[in-house]
Amino acid sequence: MPPSPAKRTYETDQRLPVLVLFRHDLRVADNRALSAAAATGKPVLPVFLLDEQAGRAPGAARRWWLHHSLVALGESLAALGTPLVLRRGPTSRIVTELVEATGADLVMWNRRYEPSAVETDRALKSWLTTIGIAAESFDGQLLHEPWTVKTAAGEPYKVFSAFWRAANAGPEPRAAVDAPKSLCCMPDAPPSERLDDWRLLPQRPDWAGGLRAAWEPGEEGAQKRLAEFIGGLAGYAAGRDLPARDATSRLSPHLAHGEITPFQIVQTLREMDAPAVDKSKFLAELGWREFSWHLLFHFPDLASQNFQPAFDAMGWRDAPGALVAWQQGRTGYPLVDAGMRQLWTTGWMHNRVRMVAASFLTKHLLIDWRAGERWFWDTLVDADAANNPASWQWVAGSGADAAPYFRIFNPLLQGERFDPDARYVREHVAELAAIPPAEILRAGGDVKLAAGYPVALIDHPFARQRALAAYHSMRGNP
Repeated sequence: MPPSPAKRTYETDQRLPVLVLFRHDLRVADNRALSAAAATGKPVLPVFLLDEQAGRAPGAARRWWLHHSLVALGESLAALGTPLVLRRGPTSRIVTELVEATGADLVMWNRRYEPSAVETDRALKSWLTTIGIAAESFDGQLLHEPWTVKTAAGEPYKVFSAFWRAANAGPEPRAAVDAPKSLCCMPDAPPSERLDDWRLLPQRPDWAGGLRAAWEPGEEGAQKRLAEFIGGLAGYAAGRDLPARDATSRLSPHLAHGEITPFQIVQTLREMDAPAVDKSKFLAELGWREFSWHLLFHFPDLASQNFQPAFDAMGWRDAPGALVAWQQGRTGYPLVDAGMRQLWTTGWMHNRVRMVAASFLTKHLLIDWRAGERWFWDTLVDADAANNPASWQWVAGSGADAAPYFRIFNPLLQGERFDPDARYVREHVAELAAIPPAEILRAGGDVKLAAGYPVALIDHPFARQRALAAYHSMRGNP
C-alpha cells in the first residue's frame, strides 16, 4: 500500500481544531487534505461547504447525486470517529463563522480549478494568512496541475494530442494516499445543517427512479464500479464505441463528485495485467478530462463563449419546437432518440451517442451548442464545468482541437455501424422494442410510424447541405 503523507509540523495549538473543507472531493481515501489534517494529531472538523456562488451551481441530476454522496461521506467520516458538518452559503462567511465558533487555527482543502472557485479559494487563503491562521491546499482532482503543462513558449496547449504527449513526458502521477485510520473528534463541534433542508432531491414529481436503479453514489460505489470495469478492461478499445455493451467505465459521475481520484485509477491500471492498447485508450479518455480542465483554467468563458471567435458569426436557428423534440428524444432518428431517452431516464448517455446527439442538434438543427450544453448540465449526473462545454464545443466545431466543421454525422449510418442489431435503440425507445432491426436502421418506414414513432424532424441530405452552407457563410466563403 502507498505510504501515508509525511507528518508536517504546524505552529498551531494542538488543542484547537483543524478545519477540512470538502467541496468536489467527497471521499476519505486519497484525500490529501484530510490525511494531512489527521497527521497533525489535532481535532479534525470536516465541513462540506455548498457555495453556489463560487462556480457553476449544480444541475438537477447532480443535485440528486450530491445528496446521496453526502450521506455516504457522512457515514465514512463517522466510522473514522468524527461527524460531517454541512454548511451552505458564501465561503468567506461560512469559514469566518466556523473559525470564530471553534477557534480553529489551521484550515485545509483540496484545490479546485473552475476559475471562480480558484479566485474564492485564493482570497480565502490570503485572508486566513493575514489574520494569522495557517492554510494549505492540496492536489487531488487532476493528474497534472493546469499551470504545469505548457508549450515551449509558456502558453497553454490548445490541441489535445500535443497536450497529452507533454503531460505524459513529465513526472509520473503520484501514488494514491490511504484513508486515515481514525480522526480525532472535536469536542462540542458546531451543529450541522440538515441535508434534507437543502432540498437537493426532486419532490413533485420524483423523476429519479431511473437514477436510483442505475447508480450507487458514494466512494464505495466508485470503488465497486472501478473493480467491475477493470475486471472487463480487455477489449475496451474496440468495444467502447458500442452503446449496447457495458464496455465503458461509467466512472465519470464518481470523478465529477470526487468520490474517486484519477490517481487511484491510474495506480490500479499500473498494477493490473491487461492489453496495452486498452490501457492506453482508457488513459487517453482520462487525458481528455485533464485537457478540458486545462482549457477551463486558462479560458474561463468556455461554457459561454465560442473558443474560436469566428463562430460568433454563426447563423444559429431559433427553433424552440425542434429543441424540445431533441430534448425529449422525438427527432425521428432512432440512435439520437435512444441517447436522449437514456439521458432522461438514467442521467447518463453513452459517449459515442453523446457525439451523435450533439452533432444532430448543432448541425442538423443548427441550434446553438450552448442550448445543448445547458440541457446536459441539468440532466447529466456526470456534468462537470470543464468537460461538458469543452466536448460540446468540440462537436460544434467552435472549440479547441475541434472536429472539422464539415464532419456531420449521419445518424442512420452511425446506428448501422455502432448498434447494428438495434439492441441499444430497442432498450431505450419503447415504441421500437418489437420492431425488426433492419426496419429501425433504415430511414422512414411505415412500420415505425404505425408503432407510434415520430417522423424524422428533418431529412439528412437536406440538413447536411444546409449546415455546410451555414458554416461556409460563417467563414466568409461565398
